[in-house]
Amino acid sequence: MKKILDYVLSTLYLIHFGLTLLVFHVIQVIAFNVFGKKAHKVSVDWLNFSLTFGLYLTGTSINLKNLAQLPDNRPLIFVANHQSSYDIAPIYWYMRKYSPRFVSKIELANGVPSISYNLRKSGAALINRKDGKQAITEIARLGKLIHDERASAIIFPEGTRTASGEMKAFQPGGVATLLKRAPDALVVPVAINGTGSFNPKGIFPLKSFAKLSFTVLPGIEPAGRKAEEILNEAQEAIRVSIAG
Repeated sequence: MKKILDYVLSTLYLIHFGLTLLVFHVIQVIAFNVFGKKAHKVSVDWLNFSLTFGLYLTGTSINLKNLAQLPDNRPLIFVANHQSSYDIAPIYWYMRKYSPRFVSKIELANGVPSISYNLRKSGAALINRKDGKQAITEIARLGKLIHDERASAIIFPEGTRTASGEMKAFQPGGVATLLKRAPDALVVPVAINGTGSFNPKGIFPLKSFAKLSFTVLPGIEPAGRKAEEILNEAQEAIRVSIAG
């Protein structure tokens, strides 16, 4: 019976998901080209609201714990573990106040309604994982952007998804590059739990009545510290949060 429910509710959510991407793609294009970047940002906020809370259609619960006091007057680098594609919309929605941009693989820059358009227009770092020089250049550009705008970047230092929940080692290169261009940024760990088991077999079916949690942990001051040390501390904080 549970498996049948998984298929039924997954179908319902994926219809919602697809329609959301199509509708908000049109809204984004109009907002950006007619009203400008601020209007586009508002449209992206509501895109992610719809993708996040549409998850309730599967019976899923979503819990945000904010254990950090985040400043409004300096750049932020959100460092998160990565369990599935369902990590992304909730993080964006909850951190929307800080104008977050993602470090994303370049393959997502085309072919996905709403998502590809937003990545191209928002200033996200679109990296080619087979071209180290290009990746560094893109991340450095994003670092300067969040420094100039006092905005934020979201990066998944594992480099790939780990649905099992067992984190791979955090790679320091991306954060090190961001900090070179935004040296006054605060590094903020985000612990994600439950999205891997929610989406264990790829796209379909999803696991109904899952429990997803997103915990924003206290920031780490990077001044005078190596990126490796910062990332080790961030990963350990995330591990403890998930285990607890």
